[in-house]
Amino acid sequence: MNETEHRAGFVALVGRTNAGKSTLLNQILGRKLAIVTPKPQTTRHRILGILHQPEAQLLFVDTPGWHQPRNLLGEHMLAAARQSLGDTDLALWVVDVSRALDKETARIGAELLAAGRPTVIVANKIDLVGRAGLLAAVEGLSRLAPGAHVVPVSARTADNLPELLATCVKQLPESPPLYPADAETDLPERFFAAEFVREQVMLATHQELPYQAAVTVEEFREEPERNLLVLACRIVVARTSQRPIVLGEKGCRIREIGTRARAELERFFGTRVYLDLVVRVDPGWFRHAGRLRELGI
Repeated sequence: MNETEHRAGFVALVGRTNAGKSTLLNQILGRKLAIVTPKPQTTRHRILGILHQPEAQLLFVDTPGWHQPRNLLGEHMLAAARQSLGDTDLALWVVDVSRALDKETARIGAELLAAGRPTVIVANKIDLVGRAGLLAAVEGLSRLAPGAHVVPVSARTADNLPELLATCVKQLPESPPLYPADAETDLPERFFAAEFVREQVMLATHQELPYQAAVTVEEFREEPERNLLVLACRIVVARTSQRPIVLGEKGCRIREIGTRARAELERFFGTRVYLDLVVRVDPGWFRHAGRLRELGI
């Protein structure tokens, strides 16, 4: 293949919350860049993951789930998803086919198609439905987006991912690589440190707290001679009553969060990690634009 036949471009993963976009990104890349929890609105930022192939460079952009915002944080997340769609060469509309195709699905599909970007529909979670259910879902999606290519996949098991990737490559423009051959993302390491801690906060807590918690990195210090990364992170909650929930009785929950987050961080960074966590109250932080900017949202 000569250089002019090489393809490269941005591929946005868009769709409802919990459709499996982040799981799909991680499966495609073969490593964990995006945190994953069963809770809606886990993804708050645009996350770029770069897949290098001999014939193409695919720049996958995971985005926050499309939802009806209830506060300023939700509005920022939805705006990030829409902006990513506007900046992309190809949209992958990820749909959970184990759920009914309701009015919200149709509304999101209409908005995506109105954006005018080439779109491939990813019928995800085929491992959770039988053949009849899948056929019905594909037929329904084809009615919502006439002419759009539908690719059934399972992000969890990687079933049919080669077909999805081949479909993506065909729709990207001819271009030399846009990033160096060793690039994996455009986000700093501190971002992932905060995200892996937030993932464990979300998994360890219930009800409204996961959506009212954020994490900042106060210290990020590498000590290569000791094969050690020293991290100090602040877990920010929105109400005084939420602090003891994160801490747990006699600090049991914060220790559990730290243990699990440290294991994820050591896998990601490939080094030993010393992790120090503190919990601070910042009343209603998710409603204030200034605080969202400070927290990188």
